[in-house]
Amino acid sequence: LFDGIYPFYLQKRKAAVFDISTIIVIVVFLTFACTFLLIIPGIRGRARLYWTFRVLLSLLVGAVIVVVQFTGDWETGWVKAKTSYKSFSHALVNVDVGLQVGLAGVNITLVGNPMNQLNETINYNEHFAWSLDADYDHSYAEGLEKGLPSPILYVAEKFTTRSPCGVHRQYRISSRYASAALWVAFCTWLISNMLFSMPVLVYGGYMLLVTGAFMIFSLLSFSTVRNSPMCPIQFGTAALNPGYGGSFWLTLMVGLLCFVAGMAVVTLHYFNLDLLKTFFDLREDKAEEHQEMTEVYVNPHFVSKDL
Repeated sequence: LFDGIYPFYLQKRKAAVFDISTIIVIVVFLTFACTFLLIIPGIRGRARLYWTFRVLLSLLVGAVIVVVQFTGDWETGWVKAKTSYKSFSHALVNVDVGLQVGLAGVNITLVGNPMNQLNETINYNEHFAWSLDADYDHSYAEGLEKGLPSPILYVAEKFTTRSPCGVHRQYRISSRYASAALWVAFCTWLISNMLFSMPVLVYGGYMLLVTGAFMIFSLLSFSTVRNSPMCPIQFGTAALNPGYGGSFWLTLMVGLLCFVAGMAVVTLHYFNLDLLKTFFDLREDKAEEHQEMTEVYVNPHFVSKDL
């Protein structure tokens, strides 16, 4: 014990701004985009605009599919509350409590309002993982041993396996299926790009439709957590009610974009193939295949007078 209470961190842990994995993915796709922008001046004519639109749009779709795997805002919620800060203490603090649910676990944020209260800086962000190689209950037990603030432990306890809420299994299974569907969508996105680089554009459109379908399936999988009644997260009279976050809506938007792009490719293939080939810079290849000889040179010594 430290002054009669459980000890806290000697150095306060700051709330995380960005996840390292998310930054790495963004940097990789930005590198691809910048590399393409360096070589785009070598493409002449209107094809330069078409190439820029296609490549940047494709990179956007691929980046979103990978990034949302590591983000923690599939479900978010915030609440302002006046609650106890430490165990075995009756002192109350004004805080903002945040809950961010991702595919790999939950992040619980505690920020003082104001930040300095009780001679301490209240600014915490704790992650409790439920991925395949993680033990959520063990992470929660470590939080108890460290002496995390009471609001964080109260919210984290709702997602343990022994909690009466019983939402841990539902969240964990739904997140796994959603993650698996997104990885399949990433594979179909790669296949669609390979097909678009060959003169089989309609199959690339079909693969875009499959990509959008798996992204929507990941959203449906994650949405099944709503089938389980969520225990109320109550801080006095204030309640924390999480709703769908930015990653959920971003995945939905990109999934619908894949549907629209795939349907456009398939429709143009059957109704205006020339326009589709022009957009994909393949019309020149078709012209070469059907090119006819415009001028013929004949040696008159080998041609009969009748001809």
